[in-house]
Amino acid sequence: MIAMQYSFVLPADYDMTIIDRRIREKGPLLDGFPHLRFKAYLSARKQNDGFASFENLYSPFYLWDTSEGIDRFLSSTGFATLTRDFGWPVVRTWMIWHADLHPGLRTAKFARREIVPIAPHSDFASQRNDAVTEARSAIHEGATAAIAAFSPTEWTAVQFSLWDAVPQPVSRSVQTYAVGHLSLPKSQ
Repeated sequence: MIAMQYSFVLPADYDMTIIDRRIREKGPLLDGFPHLRFKAYLSARKQNDGFASFENLYSPFYLWDTSEGIDRFLSSTGFATLTRDFGWPVVRTWMIWHADLHPGLRTAKFARREIVPIAPHSDFASQRNDAVTEARSAIHEGATAAIAAFSPTEWTAVQFSLWDAVPQPVSRSVQTYAVGHLSLPKSQ
C-alpha cells in the first residue's frame, strides 16, 4: 500500500465554501475508484472554532493498494481539471508500515496528520516500531483509521488518522482537517 497527499494553500480571505461545494460535487466521483482503499477529502480553515489551522487548505489524502491506482488517478481528467483550477501540486507519497482501517471509518468527520523528519543514520527499525505503536494507540484512543508510513526520498514519516470527533493534537506540528467526503471501494 501507498499513502499519497497533495495540498493547496489558499489565501486567508478565500471563500472556503467553494472548496466545500467542490467536495460535495466531485467527492462521489472517486467512490469505487480502482485500487483505492480510501480518499479523504480534507480541508482546514484559518479561522475555525473547532480546531486551529494556520492556513486555509485543501489537502486530500489517499490510501492506495498499488501504484497502478496512483498512475490511473494522476492520468485522469479529474486530476487534470484539479490542476487547471488550483495549480500543479507537489504530490507526496509514503510507503506503508502499518494501516488499520475499521468499518466505522466511513463516519469520520476529522483527520489528524503529522509529518516528522527521519534523522540520518538513525535506528530505522526502532522508528518503524515506534510509528506502528503510535498508529495502534490512535485506534485505541478512538480513531477509525490509522496509518504509519515513510518516504525514503524525503526521509520523513507520516502519522495519519481519521476520527469521528475532533482529535487532540499531539504536538504543534500536527495538522487537523475536516473530512468533507470519504471515497471508499464499492464493497464498503
